[in-house]
Amino acid sequence: AGMLRLDYISCLLTVVSTILVGRRFWQGWIVAGANSVIICVIALRTAQTGFITANVFCLGLYGYNLLNWRSQRQENSPSHASD
Repeated sequence: AGMLRLDYISCLLTVVSTILVGRRFWQGWIVAGANSVIICVIALRTAQTGFITANVFCLGLYGYNLLNWRSQRQENSPSHASD
């Protein structure tokens, strides 16, 4: 009974990351990545290993998007090059 409900946490993170990415916040990709890790943990616990492959792919995609997004922001705004 003391175990965290990872499905509810994952649901919340999905909503938060979608809102953040929709509002052009790069932090949304980090939230989405954390959510993918949680989904992998759920998949391991429930032996639904098909989810793991998809989420490892998503993690790579989120990382790629995050790096792209950050480098584009720095190129487009020389006054904010330090952020």
